[in-house]
Amino acid sequence: MDLRAVVVDDEQLARDELCFLLDQLGHVHIVAQAGNGLEAVRLIDEFNPDLVLLDVQMPGLTGFEVARQLLARQAAPEVIFVTAFDQYAIEAFEVNAVDYLLKPVELSRLQQAVERAARRIVSDRAVAKPLANEDLERIVQLIANRQSRRERLAVKVGERFILVSADEIMFASLSNDVITIVTGTLSGASNYRTLDELQERLDPNVFWRVHRSHLVNINKIKEIVPWFSRNYILKMKDPKSTEIPVSRSQTKRLREYLRL
Repeated sequence: MDLRAVVVDDEQLARDELCFLLDQLGHVHIVAQAGNGLEAVRLIDEFNPDLVLLDVQMPGLTGFEVARQLLARQAAPEVIFVTAFDQYAIEAFEVNAVDYLLKPVELSRLQQAVERAARRIVSDRAVAKPLANEDLERIVQLIANRQSRRERLAVKVGERFILVSADEIMFASLSNDVITIVTGTLSGASNYRTLDELQERLDPNVFWRVHRSHLVNINKIKEIVPWFSRNYILKMKDPKSTEIPVSRSQTKRLREYLRL
């Protein structure tokens, strides 16, 4: 199926690379390129493409804002987000119709995303469009929520407070009323009093309370070791390969997530 596409990114080199990859697919015709959100809206109005490959952080209008404007259209193009967001963003946006690709984009992943978009276009031509709009609204909201959670946290190391990004955190553990936060390069005390308070400031799809005393970043798990009574021990990616137990109540969730 031939698709007409608009590529949107504020970096020319990124647009060139994406256009090169799309050209290799053979059935995607790039009708326009935009360097910011405002230009994207104008070009989408002008060319009415089937597909928009959209960066998230751009001047003028963000990718979120462009996508929201597309929702108001009766025949909205399909949207694939292409961004430099960290790995943890990907899993939340792995949906059948609209995809979320991490730079640098691999050709196989791009092909998969375009094929998903094509299937949705075929389906939408056979049925009414509102479901597709609802799906896109869901993705936009999820991405916006993710962005709001990408904050920096203060970790006390000795007499210094060091700011770390949420996605750097491998795990946090509570012991003797002190919460210790561990990243790949440091370990220190959090200024939060409880793990509940810390967890509220982090992405719940990425940071799991696997035990009442442990909060882990599921993207920082190195190994899952079977334990007695069908439970598990998690080995983390920190320099010490810290072992963290999984409570019985969280074991089922872990099995379902990993299809164990």
